Amino acid sequence: MLGGGLALAACDRRADAQTPVGQTPVSIPPLRGAAAFPVGVCVQEEQLGDPSLVPLIAAQISQVTPEWEMKMEYIVKDDGSFRFEAPDRIAAFAKANGMRLFGHTLIWYAQVPPAFERLDEKRVKFAAAYRNYILAVAGRYRGQAAGWDVVNEAVAEDGNGWRESLWSKKLGKLQHMVLAFQHAREADPDAVLFLNDYNLENMPRKRATFMKLVEALLKAGAPIGGVGTQTHLAADLAPGEITKALKDLASLGLKVHVSEMDVSLTRSRGVIKDRGRLLAGQARLYAEAAEAFSSLPASQRFAFTHWGLRDKDSWLKRENPSDAPLLFDDAGRPKAAAAAWIGGLS
Repeated sequence: MLGGGLALAACDRRADAQTPVGQTPVSIPPLRGAAAFPVGVCVQEEQLGDPSLVPLIAAQISQVTPEWEMKMEYIVKDDGSFRFEAPDRIAAFAKANGMRLFGHTLIWYAQVPPAFERLDEKRVKFAAAYRNYILAVAGRYRGQAAGWDVVNEAVAEDGNGWRESLWSKKLGKLQHMVLAFQHAREADPDAVLFLNDYNLENMPRKRATFMKLVEALLKAGAPIGGVGTQTHLAADLAPGEITKALKDLASLGLKVHVSEMDVSLTRSRGVIKDRGRLLAGQARLYAEAAEAFSSLPASQRFAFTHWGLRDKDSWLKRENPSDAPLLFDDAGRPKAAAAAWIGGLS
């Protein structure tokens, strides 16, 4: 199904902010050539018209994830119809540049489209509309999308159980996830299907709950092929935590995707005040992530995705203009963090 119908603006990611460059740029080889696995980045449709960003992505990246325009907030219109103009353009960009496309995301607790909320079940059953949506979206990119975040952020914030959502209330806490994976497999038999979440590195309790959920879904017949760890970190995260998390996740025997990595300077706990020390911590974490991911079995290394390349494009910079969470500065020049990430590859 390529159209039909049944959004919610979870957050507006399209602001802009500028801050001075905080460190001397370095020289690096292209990320995509340095790594033995696909290297990804998120993009927005409007960025594809940026003449300074597009060449940087083309030179550095081998996989593209739509940052928000494959989510319900974009696709599901208030009248229940679907729109695909922006994700289609991103998919075309990936294809034209020889890059893999990664789909993000089919089902997310945070999104409650009005068209689903007011669905007349006497006319269309909720379960049928749910299936139709997944078939329409995942089926549209069948044969191009290498994988999908099928269910996003299902574990509760504190790691105590699973989140409640419109989907869980209508279809069951576990069953709505099982159905999502089954419908995604029906739509695209070849894409790798992921459960994706965040804070898995710095919250062992949440990681344990996440892993138990994966096991429960597999037992219930969900065709999960991989686990995604977003890896949104603060620069003062203790050494070794990324390595522990990736080893634990890999123990499930599935493919692993570092799916949204960035390292915030301003979200640190405040113990470290000096910006130079925070930048050093940021570089250390990028190096550890690259080394830990490289150490996984090759068959489990699905991709390593950075949640943006230039600092000025980051959602974190829009949250706090003094942040600088990515590998390239506002002008697109590689930072020490970029050299550290490449240095961590093995």
